Amino acid sequence: MGIQVVEKEELKVVGISWNGTYSETHNIPNLFKVMENRLSEISHQTEEPVFIAPFHSRETEITYYVTKPVEKIDEIPEGMVGFTIPRKNYVVGTHKGKPEEVENTYHQLFLWMEEYGYELDHHALSLEVYKEEHKQQNGIGNLHFDIYLPVKTF
Repeated sequence: MGIQVVEKEELKVVGISWNGTYSETHNIPNLFKVMENRLSEISHQTEEPVFIAPFHSRETEITYYVTKPVEKIDEIPEGMVGFTIPRKNYVVGTHKGKPEEVENTYHQLFLWMEEYGYELDHHALSLEVYKEEHKQQNGIGNLHFDIYLPVKTF
């Protein structure tokens, strides 16, 4: 896995949110299906063929969003959220494999950050980026997505 540090520009997104405990994360894949069915409700979508999945992880729970990038946020469909993700530096890696291996990919990213002196910014959203080109394989459980972990700038 090639790990690097990148600066990601500000991003506006609209989508759905879910909050639950870590033992309930098996519900997350269904969020993508719900979002897929509601895409036509979102105005001003960018041409970028991706889903952005920002999330807040806390000690006992996680808030996970499945969103679509938009040019501007002016109308938010009922039951959805819209927000701006500020420009930020991230440590980036790619997960390729089974859902049960995702935790190991995150562990590798955290080890890399520790080795190179980067500190996770707990006040910022982490991101998972799911590209359209991997949609079919993701749908059958052979996951392929990019992970962006926000880092503190010194």
